[in-house]
Amino acid sequence: MNASNIVDCENRVVLNIGGIRHETYKATLKKIPATRLSRLTEQLANYDPVLNEYFFDRHPGVFAQVLNYYRTGKLHYPIDVCGPLFEEELEFWGLDSNQVEPCCWMTYTQHRDTQETLAVLERLDLDTEKPTDEELARKFGFEEDYMRGTVSWWQQIKPQIWSLFDEPYSSNSAKIVGIVSVFFIVISIISFCLKTHPDMRVPSIRNYTVKTANGSEAWALDKTQTNPHIFFFYIECVCNAWFTFEILIRLISSPNKCQFILSSVNIIDFIATMSFFVDLILQTFVSHFENADIFEFFSIIRIMRLFKLTRHSSGLKILIQTFRASAKELTLLVFFLVLGIVIFASLVYYAERIQTNPKNDFISIPLGLWWALVTMTTVGYGDMAPKTYVGMFVGALCALAGVLTIALPVPVIVSNFAMYYSHTQARAKLPKKRRRVLPVEQPRPHHPGQFGASIVALCPKNVGLHSNPAFMLCKPEFQPNNVSSLTPLVITTKPETAPLTASTTSSVVIQPTKATISTQPSSATTTNSPSKLTNTIQSTDKAAIVEAKKGTDEKCFL
Repeated sequence: MNASNIVDCENRVVLNIGGIRHETYKATLKKIPATRLSRLTEQLANYDPVLNEYFFDRHPGVFAQVLNYYRTGKLHYPIDVCGPLFEEELEFWGLDSNQVEPCCWMTYTQHRDTQETLAVLERLDLDTEKPTDEELARKFGFEEDYMRGTVSWWQQIKPQIWSLFDEPYSSNSAKIVGIVSVFFIVISIISFCLKTHPDMRVPSIRNYTVKTANGSEAWALDKTQTNPHIFFFYIECVCNAWFTFEILIRLISSPNKCQFILSSVNIIDFIATMSFFVDLILQTFVSHFENADIFEFFSIIRIMRLFKLTRHSSGLKILIQTFRASAKELTLLVFFLVLGIVIFASLVYYAERIQTNPKNDFISIPLGLWWALVTMTTVGYGDMAPKTYVGMFVGALCALAGVLTIALPVPVIVSNFAMYYSHTQARAKLPKKRRRVLPVEQPRPHHPGQFGASIVALCPKNVGLHSNPAFMLCKPEFQPNNVSSLTPLVITTKPETAPLTASTTSSVVIQPTKATISTQPSSATTTNSPSKLTNTIQSTDKAAIVEAKKGTDEKCFL
């Protein structure tokens, strides 16, 4: 072997990553400073002096891309690896994940969108898994009392009440309460709609005195207005009694009062419930006013109770979250619609005035705004239409622009809904109880020359020490000049057969002299005391040690 090959071998480094060996040059690992691979030394615990390699229990597939990054300076993302795992591996090797190449960036960042989606679904509380007692204590703020075992009766029953009225899928009793709540919501909405039907209203008749032509007085009846049937009032009383009871119970048992009050659905529930009592007060005190009917307009807030169904339907939660996630696209849609409405309303106004048009419907631009809105949204009531050829051309362009404007953001909204829905279905199919992986204790570092348990692990059975590189590396060297200063090594073993009246043992003594084997009794013994035989081996040759090892216990020998 020439000098160049020797220098080349010394500049190489072997990296064992999860059982797969990689070989590269030390200069390659120095290309990216301040990283784990650029600071490799033989004093590290990962270095194996026997095999002359560095061992890391990491993902070998990701390391192939890491090593390629050192070689080429370009970091690519493997498509068969999950994104968080790739980030963990890069963090372990001390690399920046933002150095991923543009060709792999979109594929690599998909896991971040997935994590954001899962975080949103976690906030929506779509998981039906029953929490543990410790999680409930942490949620309701009495974790310290739970750890001390001093939980009061109210702290025990408060989570149960909350689950009963706010988590419809937590138990069978909660499902029954949820069905009752949905029943009252539906009955309230139906009652609110039916009481406006003419056949469901009772006329309010007022009798008053009038003077006849001959000057006499007479009574007359006047139908001033109609009121809902009294039956609807009783229905509203029963429904609002349930709503009031439900919202008070949920408020008292809520884990966070401020968060409960500021919730959008609870705000709607508060206002809808209060509108009933406000309506009763108005009917009592201001019903005789001339324009008292305008106060009934505020009762329309009760129709917003339909949003309470989101607590009972995960699909409605996903739909609302889809609109929230698509707020930018919806804002862009409204902006382009307003822009198109203003442009085409102005165009059609002046287009209809170019030619003689006695039946012109577009007498002003504000009226043209209504026509442009109806046309761009492809509704087309037909109450207004251009009569001239130029106006018809403007109308055709308005319809085409409306179709394109509305159709472009729709796929984004559909994609968001499909994404949330698919992740919700996937979370619902996950096993509720998953195996926990315990942390693995890191092995203790060993140093070259340490003769102990590490050598035992490297010495398989039926393999002599003279053929094991670990022993050849770590064996003690006997110098003939210092024979007197060396301490013999004594190994005691039991023979395979022994008399019934007395147990015998034998000892192997290794002394650094020439190879001789002698057997001698160790001490005076009786028939009841165990007898010992000592085999003394005086040798500087490892072959003699192997011969003495035969028939002894391997662990005791080592």
